[in-house]
This record gives sequence, C-alpha cells and structure tokens, in this order.
Amino acid sequence: MRWRRVAAFLVDWCCMLGWAAIVAAIGVPFYLMGALNLEGPLPENLVGLTVVAPVVAGAAWFESRLRAATPGKRALGLLVEHDGARPTFRRALLRNTVKIGVPWLLGHAATFAVLATIADAAVPAWVVWLLIATYLVPLVWLASLFTPGGRTVHDRLSGTQVSAAARLPGSPARPNP
Repeated sequence: MRWRRVAAFLVDWCCMLGWAAIVAAIGVPFYLMGALNLEGPLPENLVGLTVVAPVVAGAAWFESRLRAATPGKRALGLLVEHDGARPTFRRALLRNTVKIGVPWLLGHAATFAVLATIADAAVPAWVVWLLIATYLVPLVWLASLFTPGGRTVHDRLSGTQVSAAARLPGSPARPNP
C-alpha cells in the first residue's frame, strides 16, 4: 500500500500543477502589464500562497467528505480516516498543511531567498539552512512512509491514517490490486 500512496500523491500532484498553471495563466499577463508589483520577498511569497492555499484547502475538503480521499487516493483505492471515520475538515486541513503547504512554502521561500542573495559573494547561512530544510522536509515525509506502521509525519501529527477504501461506511469498494 505504501507505493500506492506514492502513486496517489503523484496523481494529486498533477492536479496541483493544473491549479498552478491556471494561476500562472491569469497572473503572468497581469505581471507583464505591470498590474502586479512583486518587488520584495513578501509580495513574492504571497503569490505562492495563491497557489498553495487553495491546493491545501481543496485536499482537506476532499479528505473530509464522504469518500475521505483526494482524487489520487480515490483512483488508487485509498482513503484517509481518523478513529475509523472520515476526518473533520480541521483535521484534514492540518494534515494537508503539514504534508503539502509546509514543503511548498519552504521551497518557494528558498527560491526567492537564493535569487535575492545570488549576487552576494557569500551565501548567508540562513539561506543555506532554508535550502537544507526545503529538501529535507519532503524526504523525511517520504521516509516516514516506510517506517514500521507506515504512518507519515503528517498522519501522526493530525491523528489520521491512510487505509484501503473499503473500511469506511459509504466508501467505494476496494479495487482489485
């Protein structure tokens, strides 16, 4: 099931990239016309929020509904549960903020930090630590999937677990592997 979770995340990632493409299709023309002022790290990182916040909220919404699964999990016969039932929206929001939002925003902040300091003779230590965190956090999330029990960091923090789809009442039957 662990590899099915990875595959489900890849399906969900394609959905996330679709949203990013829509935001870019709208935002880039405004930027090129001069209607968006992106000078400085705060406006640059706020643009990142326009992409990641709806993605995190959307994933939480999917996981807190009857089927308790994002499109990727549904496609691969998985669901998210908390104490044998679907998680509340708040719990799913916490789960997806830790799972998607934190790594995405770290990466976004690191990208702009590198661009802002690229002309400096020496890269500041905080930028190096930010880059390390950017790569380390998703690797820890992935590695935690392959620990005994297979519960990821975001599942442990939110009190959820991912299981086969047939476990919750009203969920679709588990597909044949």
